[in-house]
Amino acid sequence: MKNQLYITLFVLFFVSISCTKNENTESQIAWDTWGVPHITANSIEELFYAQGWAQMQNHANLILELYGSSRGKGAEYWGESRLQNDVLIHTLEFGELAEEWETKQDPEIRTIYKSFVKGLNAYAYAHPETIDEKNKVVLPLTTKDMNMHSMYVIFTRFIAGNDLGRVQQWPDMGSNTYAIGPKRSTSGNAMLVQNPHLPWWQEFLFFESHLNLNGKNMYGSTLVGFPGIAIGFNEHLGWSHTDNTIDNADTYELELKDGGYLLDGIVKKFEASKKLIKVKQDDGSLIEQEIPLLETVHGPVINQKENKVLAIRMVGLDRPNMFLQWWRMINSTSFDEFESALKMAQIPFWNVMYADRSGEIFYLFNGLVPKRVEDSWDYWDRIIPGGKSVDIWTEVHDYVDLPKIKNPTGGWLQNANDPPWTSTIPITLNPDDYPGYMAPKYMPFRPQRSARMLIEDESITFNELVDYKLSTRLEFADRILDDLFAAIDASDSYKAKKAKIILENWDREADVDSKGMLLFYTWAKKFNPNRASNYQEKWSIDKPNITPDGLADPDLAVQLLEQVAGEIEAKYGRLDIAWGEYYRLNYNGKDLPANGIDGSMGVFRVAWPGGTDEDHMYVGGGDSWVGIIEFGDQVKAKVLLSYGNATQKNSPHNGDQLELFSKKELRDAWFTKEDVKAHTTKVEMLAEIGFYEKTNKD
Repeated sequence: MKNQLYITLFVLFFVSISCTKNENTESQIAWDTWGVPHITANSIEELFYAQGWAQMQNHANLILELYGSSRGKGAEYWGESRLQNDVLIHTLEFGELAEEWETKQDPEIRTIYKSFVKGLNAYAYAHPETIDEKNKVVLPLTTKDMNMHSMYVIFTRFIAGNDLGRVQQWPDMGSNTYAIGPKRSTSGNAMLVQNPHLPWWQEFLFFESHLNLNGKNMYGSTLVGFPGIAIGFNEHLGWSHTDNTIDNADTYELELKDGGYLLDGIVKKFEASKKLIKVKQDDGSLIEQEIPLLETVHGPVINQKENKVLAIRMVGLDRPNMFLQWWRMINSTSFDEFESALKMAQIPFWNVMYADRSGEIFYLFNGLVPKRVEDSWDYWDRIIPGGKSVDIWTEVHDYVDLPKIKNPTGGWLQNANDPPWTSTIPITLNPDDYPGYMAPKYMPFRPQRSARMLIEDESITFNELVDYKLSTRLEFADRILDDLFAAIDASDSYKAKKAKIILENWDREADVDSKGMLLFYTWAKKFNPNRASNYQEKWSIDKPNITPDGLADPDLAVQLLEQVAGEIEAKYGRLDIAWGEYYRLNYNGKDLPANGIDGSMGVFRVAWPGGTDEDHMYVGGGDSWVGIIEFGDQVKAKVLLSYGNATQKNSPHNGDQLELFSKKELRDAWFTKEDVKAHTTKVEMLAEIGFYEKTNKD
């Protein structure tokens, strides 16, 4: 390739052998029938090299697109459509921060990154035929790319997602999680539910893998392009993450004056610089574009209008060892070891839910919470007038300050992206014991449904826990239908009374054969379950799981139902449309009936809409990774990666788990040596072949 400089790579590659040689003690990857790599290794270097190789085998083009974009060169590689993203990355100075992090990171995480990236590159050079021509320009990948990609995802998609306006592309990004203690478990074993909800595309896709380092078993998932396991379990314990209600980024509005900005009434000069980036044109040529950069004491300027600018401030820029903390967590064998990992405080976001074989369960409102002067959530949950230096926070709360619960008397813990106060019902954590800016106070219908299923079951079996995870019953329907029916009965609306018959016979679920779900859902979207003014009784922290309730305007509710019934009948000729006829899975050429809906309806099985056409609506995200684990003498686990473990165009695993999703089924996690051997389709052994030299002549 003429445009390649000398690249000398130390390459280890995998040689395919028959399954009968699975007993070899050499480091290896055993691929199972779902495209999950079971990696056995004798060193950290070989383990993460193999994981990099395996990820590239399943996601080569996606990883190159992600790393190329996170590098801030998307416009240079693929055109002007990527320019805005490049500008953001350079504005936040992720390139400079990545170089700084590499000098400060723990030697162990540097080894992990180096090995992982080496595995990515090795696969790419061993199998160039798997990579689209347009993506080859991104090679070779570097550890700096690894750092920049983690920054891009964690800072712009999660920590500052709201402030940057990037989380408005999906309606219900979040997660569910349960921890069930021995007191509430029929078997006496602790159980855990892992269930992140993310979009089914790009940097939000998960990768499932099973790691075994010198006999230590580790299983779970992480985002594509990341090393290790971020949500996982081993033979002793497990954890999950959910998006928490944490405010750890702030946007400040600054007034311009005399070429600077006002701070405490005094003009302060910007730190000004500029960068040149390249933009690929339609004819393949490159032009240079200058990006002006402005820095304030608050942080970098991300927007400018007339006589004002917006500057952003984020936590975590000084925490370069996030992935080392995850590595410590998956290697823990007891709660004390796990908590020691949590106290590293390198992971700046995400709740932690934990369970283990000793019967311990634990919830932590994890993250870096700034220490602020104003003791009010509402004060910080906005664009902040930036004229006061007192609003510029510099410290974060220590681990000891964060809300947490271990082994609650009720025997269970839940989080469905609600604030920490409602992780137990009755409430155990008192918000008055914490700063007002720690977390807001509310409990939407999805966490209310989450808590209700546990409250109503004094003795929970593993299979019941699976059923709860897959439940599509609408808490909002249970809450409001009695009031809606009363309003219909009091009206003289023929259409509404006809619709009532359908809703009375409906199972109040969003299953593929649920008739009445389309009618109720369409009405609910017009009604808006999240609007507080719609209810006679508003939500109250004193009754967190049974409010809001009652219709503030019964006549309007009936009018909306009349309108919806007319629209559906005009379009389909009837009102009793099965939900799966209308709501579909359309992914990698697969077209299947869908179940679930977005969490605003109070459904625990989340599958939010991602698009529509004239006749159908399609799932765009929601349940991504699902893991349900029981920690007995031997770990028992059911899992699902909804869209499959690969995105390569010709991979049989691109979408191969969607049929299970459509049927509301999970699959066994093959965790033991015997299970892995029984379901292995191919084994790749690690073999050193020396150096591979790539020159201008290649």
